[in-house]
Amino acid sequence: MSGTSVVVVTGASSGIGRATALRFAKSGHSLVLASRRSEALRELVEECESLGATAISVPTDVSDEHAVQALGRAAEKRFGRIDVWANVAGASVFGTFTEVPLTDFRRVIDVNMYGAVYGSRVALDVFTRQGHGVLINVSSILGEVPQPYTAAYCMSKAAINALDVTLRSELALQRQKKIHVVTVMPATIDTPFFRHAANYTGRRPVAMPPVYSPDLVARKIVAAVGRPRPEIVVGALGKTLVRQHRRTPRPVEAQLSAQTEAMQLSHKEMAPLTAGTLYATNDDPRDAEVAGGWHGKARNSKRNLLVGALGVGLLAFVVNKSRHSSH
Repeated sequence: MSGTSVVVVTGASSGIGRATALRFAKSGHSLVLASRRSEALRELVEECESLGATAISVPTDVSDEHAVQALGRAAEKRFGRIDVWANVAGASVFGTFTEVPLTDFRRVIDVNMYGAVYGSRVALDVFTRQGHGVLINVSSILGEVPQPYTAAYCMSKAAINALDVTLRSELALQRQKKIHVVTVMPATIDTPFFRHAANYTGRRPVAMPPVYSPDLVARKIVAAVGRPRPEIVVGALGKTLVRQHRRTPRPVEAQLSAQTEAMQLSHKEMAPLTAGTLYATNDDPRDAEVAGGWHGKARNSKRNLLVGALGVGLLAFVVNKSRHSSH
């Protein structure tokens, strides 16, 4: 990416969105920052400006089509164009499929899937008029390899993966060679995500290791603008899971299911039933930070060791399953 670009980032107040905004700001790009938390956005604008960027905030609930359209208009009014649109906003709910209230299930779909749909439509309309642009939709490895207790989240991320394939196909048929659609699929990331999520399991959700830094995802997003690729998986274990799942889906799904039961929901710490921040934000300052306290910046040697151990375990599981099936 050369020169100064105009970048729209949704879900910018915390986690990957905030890390992405700061990473773009360090390169001096113009930013349009969106989330539901107006005060957190105001503070982020100040932080981005201190890094040399020009930034504005547009409080936006991405599940509201008209609000997302207004976000696009605000960006064009202030800067005259949009070069990059990153749909990062996301929500989740933990619980078995039959326990999660359907209103919460629908809300996750509205935020994750329709938020990406609304943002993508606005972005592509602008890009088509301009003749160029990069659309980045943040999905998840769970869109490729679903896990138990997060059906709505996994469905919404799988839908984003499918949406992006469709958009790339349509753009190719339209010969729009300067408009790119990038799907980013992170593994477990150290963000406030697990505090934000609704939860009906009675158990405290925890980040399943290995946990990666949000800035790793942000770096991949920024790099993708200069060199767009259709799909980017972030995290060594995520790459292993996605690659192996496409070869032997059932054993990988069984292994991830067992790991989720053992490591995603605490067996020691109980938690109240809650809708989290699905419908309203809270005043906890930790929920407007990049990191979630899961030590995503731990030493690479420890992370790589764990990835290797999990990879060996996954491989052994697949081999044993294959042998058992052959008898």
